[in-house]
Amino acid sequence: MEEITINIVIADKSYKLTVSKADEEMVRKAAAMINDRIKSYSAHYAFKDMQDLLSMTALQFATSTVKYEKELAYRDQDLGQKLNDLNALLSDQA
Repeated sequence: MEEITINIVIADKSYKLTVSKADEEMVRKAAAMINDRIKSYSAHYAFKDMQDLLSMTALQFATSTVKYEKELAYRDQDLGQKLNDLNALLSDQA
């Protein structure tokens, strides 16, 4: 796995990261999403400092992650049940 060093700017602060070449685009996109969310919150909500915006952004992304994990768990369970049903149908036909 080839690793590269990139500079990412989040909330006007630069971070030097070492990432795999394959993950570079994903990391840059994630940083852009964070910056976009911070910009949106700063335009729509009162805040004292950047920490407030970062906290609101972290909460929004964490909430999304929890939601998607819950949906994924449900889909996995539902898919497992459907596969069991299909297996039972095939067994009945044999």
